[in-house]
Amino acid sequence: MGTKAPSYLEILNPEQQKAVLHSGHPLLILAGAGSGKTRVITTKIAWLIREQGFDPLSILAVTFTNKAAREMADRARQIDDRASFAMLRTFHSFGAWFLRRYGNASALASNFVIYDDEDSMALLSTLMEGMPRAEIKELANKIARAKDYFLSPGDPELDLIDPRVIFKTVYARYEERLSQIGNVDFGDLIKKPVEILRSNPRIASRLHDKFKVIMVDEYQDANVAQSELLKELYSPGSYLCVVGDDDQSIYRFRGAEVKNILSFPDTFKDTDIVRLERNYRSSASILKLASSVVANNKDRLGKELKAERGDGKVPVLAFLPDQDTESEFCAELITKAAKGLYSDWAIVYRTNAQSLGFETEFLRRKIPYRLIGSLKFYEREEVKDILALLAFLVNPRDEVAFRRIVNKPSRGIGSATVTKIIEHAILMGIDIGDAAGNIAPHLSAKARSGINTFLKTIEKGKAALIGDSMYSSVSGADESLKAGVGLSICVVSLALGSGIAEYHTTRDELSGNQRLNNLQEVANAASLYSASMEGLLEFLEHIELDRSTEERSNDTFDNNAVTLITLHNTKGLEFKKVIITGIEQGIFPREDKKDGDLEEERRLFYVGATRAMDELYLCSCALRRMYGGPKNMEPSVFLKEIDPNYIQVIGRIPPGFRQNGEKHKNNVYRAKKSLDGKWTLGDKVYHDDHGYGSVMQIMDTDDDSIIKVVFETAYELRFSSNEQSSHFMKIKED
Repeated sequence: MGTKAPSYLEILNPEQQKAVLHSGHPLLILAGAGSGKTRVITTKIAWLIREQGFDPLSILAVTFTNKAAREMADRARQIDDRASFAMLRTFHSFGAWFLRRYGNASALASNFVIYDDEDSMALLSTLMEGMPRAEIKELANKIARAKDYFLSPGDPELDLIDPRVIFKTVYARYEERLSQIGNVDFGDLIKKPVEILRSNPRIASRLHDKFKVIMVDEYQDANVAQSELLKELYSPGSYLCVVGDDDQSIYRFRGAEVKNILSFPDTFKDTDIVRLERNYRSSASILKLASSVVANNKDRLGKELKAERGDGKVPVLAFLPDQDTESEFCAELITKAAKGLYSDWAIVYRTNAQSLGFETEFLRRKIPYRLIGSLKFYEREEVKDILALLAFLVNPRDEVAFRRIVNKPSRGIGSATVTKIIEHAILMGIDIGDAAGNIAPHLSAKARSGINTFLKTIEKGKAALIGDSMYSSVSGADESLKAGVGLSICVVSLALGSGIAEYHTTRDELSGNQRLNNLQEVANAASLYSASMEGLLEFLEHIELDRSTEERSNDTFDNNAVTLITLHNTKGLEFKKVIITGIEQGIFPREDKKDGDLEEERRLFYVGATRAMDELYLCSCALRRMYGGPKNMEPSVFLKEIDPNYIQVIGRIPPGFRQNGEKHKNNVYRAKKSLDGKWTLGDKVYHDDHGYGSVMQIMDTDDDSIIKVVFETAYELRFSSNEQSSHFMKIKED
């Protein structure tokens, strides 16, 4: 009779047990979404100690976040207390530990300070005196990226990051000065240990003797420098195990390189691969849909997820007329699920700017929500800045708005001058703008020029409200921020003329585009209002009411709230019901995504879809407000890659839309009748207050249908099929 397996292994499935019991050769655990990888890696640590006799002090396990490291340590200790002596750290924490002990091999004292991004920028500023902050920020980001790719100032491959001589020069001077000071930045925490291990065999031998087991979690998120560190820590006498999923590598913008996991079997000789393909999170129908899309990627090792929870509900693809209908559709789905919790739901989107429509609709309907990974829309700095400009345009005595934006970006107008202007306005009983004009001649040339620039921007904003073409034109402006119709012209004029758009775009290379998207979203929302003072007042009032409701909602509702979240931030999370929105070409994926970048976007879709446990909905709009006006949209290429057998399509199917080569013959709403059969598209109706109208749209939910009626007055009304008012009747036609 064979030896009975330890009791703590009995809860593992056969593949998980195989991964835990593996020994000898390097091991790649290819862990699909929801396959229980954390349980495997923590159980393996305990098994190595209890059954294989490894000294806990000889085990090194690294991951990417402090939270993951703590969870790994806690769960391993639950099986064996001795696991607390193993080294379970993040990559950067390990790097700091290493440099405190062995940094002197690189002339680094153990009392070094770790510079964050702001510290690095401050140091660069002293080296490049007079260089604008935006350029300093760009250089700091590129230096950080160079270190992620394990590139030094003299490496020829540095040209791939920035071919300019000035970049190499600044990078070299930065490194020299950092060395003189005796401090390190975050990139050094990985790069320097690799350099020391390569140049000092004695230290390398000591580390090889110390760590007999090396484990890495979420290996698909490793950058090049981290992969190089792993190579140096590994020796033929140690056991190496990495866990990851090539289909969930979505952090290329942070330096993560999917090729690290794809090439692992080639890098480490005789690697064994164990695939964890049993999914405990999602229904089979959701997994089949997600897999049918990601299977189109060429750079993947391949696996087939198998659902342990049964077939489940078929995912729904909703083709919707526009983004307002998208917000309403999501709200209806959530409110009609009367027995469910709000916290069951997640609204997922590609960029933070897409949250605005859902925030507005949810506030109107009193649906509680929480925004993950970013500030609420109206709390974002760039949004508050443009609203302050609009507020000052409406009321030129608005002291709060004036203080916020008169010297942003910097125009040489100090706080003392601002106070003097405001006091003069109060004393003379005049507008702050007039007061600024009075005081400007008595200021320094720089401050005088700054005030004049600000006042001209406000005048151009006013001109945009009255249609003065000499001042309201924004042609020739940055093409990444566009005016369209209505009040959006005024918004874009102020954002560009004031320098706010450029200020927020150039402050941070990584978040600049997102901040610009948020400004564009304000312009898009403004396009619904007339280009007049009345339209501006109405717009600001609408926003202020939303903001006040938003503040109250935080006090009213607890954790039972809908989650609004970007696709990137969903990694590691799960929800019973997920709605992925904005799945259109140009949004998801963006038009500039090709080859490897497009494959990463496809993996991002896969990650978003596999967050869903029970229900998955996909939304694609025919029309969306972009660049200040309406724009016709096309369905995302990802929607066309879905196997038609794994999706239920509702809404008006775009002409020529094909899924995996199948062309839909009917270009009409799939839902022609309500579920209860009471309503049909085109039905004529009469309402006591609104007169005659017609049924223009029918959208099905789980157990009901939402009917949209458009009246002759252009008024729109939506209602549940089983909630018809007594003031409302269907007209029988002869």
